[in-house]
Amino acid sequence: MSPAMIGIIGLNAFFALLMLRMPVAMAMLVTGFAGIAAISGLPAAYATLSAESFEISSFIELSVIPLFVFMGNLAGLSGMSADLYNAAYAWAGHRRGGLAAATIIGCAGFAALSGSSFASAVTMGRVALPEMKRFKYADSLASGSVAAGGTLGILIPPSTGFVIYAILTEQSIAKLFIAGIFPGILLTLLFLAAIAIVTRIRPGLGPAGTRANLGERMATLRRAGAIVLIVVVTIGGIYGGVMTPVEASGIGACLALAVALIRRSLSLENFKIVILQTLRTTALTFMILIGAYVFIPFMALSRIPDTLVTFLTGLDAGPTGILMIVLAAYIILGTFLEGIAMLVLTLPVVFPVMLELGYDPIWFGVMAVIVLEMGLISPPVGVNVFVVKGVAPDVPLNTIFRGIWPFWLAMLACLLILVAFPQIALFLPDRMF
Repeated sequence: MSPAMIGIIGLNAFFALLMLRMPVAMAMLVTGFAGIAAISGLPAAYATLSAESFEISSFIELSVIPLFVFMGNLAGLSGMSADLYNAAYAWAGHRRGGLAAATIIGCAGFAALSGSSFASAVTMGRVALPEMKRFKYADSLASGSVAAGGTLGILIPPSTGFVIYAILTEQSIAKLFIAGIFPGILLTLLFLAAIAIVTRIRPGLGPAGTRANLGERMATLRRAGAIVLIVVVTIGGIYGGVMTPVEASGIGACLALAVALIRRSLSLENFKIVILQTLRTTALTFMILIGAYVFIPFMALSRIPDTLVTFLTGLDAGPTGILMIVLAAYIILGTFLEGIAMLVLTLPVVFPVMLELGYDPIWFGVMAVIVLEMGLISPPVGVNVFVVKGVAPDVPLNTIFRGIWPFWLAMLACLLILVAFPQIALFLPDRMF
């Protein structure tokens, strides 16, 4: 049997295992191991499994994942995320849709601390949803803004999505972090524009809240100073070349721990919860990466990626046409595949095509992560939607999905803007490096 045929059988087996509800990491691990054994023999499969597992586990750059996740969990525990939301609400809550806008701003700020879309959605959902319910916001707008705002955690640095992309494509984590700043700001502004448009058409979805006076506004800003300081030190340190992403994550985690201790919000029981949440997220990410690093060699041996590269680059559609085909495929895959798993599965095929067509790998990393964001709220598998459902069990699932569409369209607009103006993502990396 030819390697290509074994590869096709392996892909079908992989999707069959996913349909049987096997975790993505284990499905990749089992399929990759069996495929390598079928093509190159059992010794080669054992060697790949042991070598790749050790390499991923000892890759020092990946230490940014547990450290940034730990930092985000501490921020939620110590009340820094609530402070950020209160500041955003004090300045924007008196407008139509102001609480939803405050939620988006709060999610953007928390994303710059945690790097996790799930953590952003859960933390800000617990803070924002009760407030929006109190001010009689429509469940669709309230839950949709939390689900969509949470996705900013995978784009605004420090981003777990960028770390995974950098490891899989051998790109600079620091460059990708810096490249995500302007697109993250752009997407936040587009989310705010979506809220303004929706509440202008249907004012009842987001009635205006009470207006805070200047003294109250300044007090909330002072209270939110801790989270702003941590963001400035970590992201500013990377941008200024003072520290690497690994060093920045360690310093950020120490600062978040110091704030939690100063505020006396870190009991032994709470600290155990933070550690367990961090370990759970880290273990999941590392298992997916280990599975990927066994699955990717199998795909390379099957020659399927090379065949697809030849096919796509041979299409008479031009570079932009092929890019649109790839992005459309990503959007479709995002409706039923988890984001990181989608990156792992597709990059061995797609990344060589993008390089062959002359696209900048850092810019494409930003594009890929935005498409991952779209998948986080796309039906039927949108993970962030189910996260919000867990925070607000009384809100029907179809109501949350109805509320995400204005934000999904804003993400699509962001993609098209970055296709037309790639320098939005590349300006800072080009200046810095």
